[in-house]
Amino acid sequence: MTLLHEFRKFVARGNVLDLAVGVIIGAAFGTITKSLTDDMIMPVIGWLFGGFDFSSYFLRLGPIPATYTGSPDNYAALKAAGVPLFGYGQFVSVVINFLILAFIVFLLVKFVNRAIAVVHEEQKAGTAAPAADPPEVALLREIRDELRARKDDAGSSPTSSS
Repeated sequence: MTLLHEFRKFVARGNVLDLAVGVIIGAAFGTITKSLTDDMIMPVIGWLFGGFDFSSYFLRLGPIPATYTGSPDNYAALKAAGVPLFGYGQFVSVVINFLILAFIVFLLVKFVNRAIAVVHEEQKAGTAAPAADPPEVALLREIRDELRARKDDAGSSPTSSS
């Protein structure tokens, strides 16, 4: 079996395709969560705390290059210029982003588990023992089984002529 054939067989599995779809949707969901954090939650937190913007809080760990012409308070520009920075504000934003994402995933898993439990309960209720047959049906089955047994005994008897 060639390596290419094995690879095609591996990729053709449903689990691999499901994983790929999950990764793509997860990446898209991550950008939504990042936007939710950066564009909606963090500004509200900043407003509540009097203009506190987490992303702009940092400590410079090295000198600013002489060729740098931007603001010494611009985190993104300093980082792009190669200045070593300790961006604790950005880290706080990422942690909040992670907590929101983790909470949403927790709710999603909780919902799926509850839905699976409901489906199992419905299946369990649907596979209950069938109702007992009416006495007439049971009697007819006994008669049928007795007739079959007599026919089998008559057919295997050494005195019977076939």
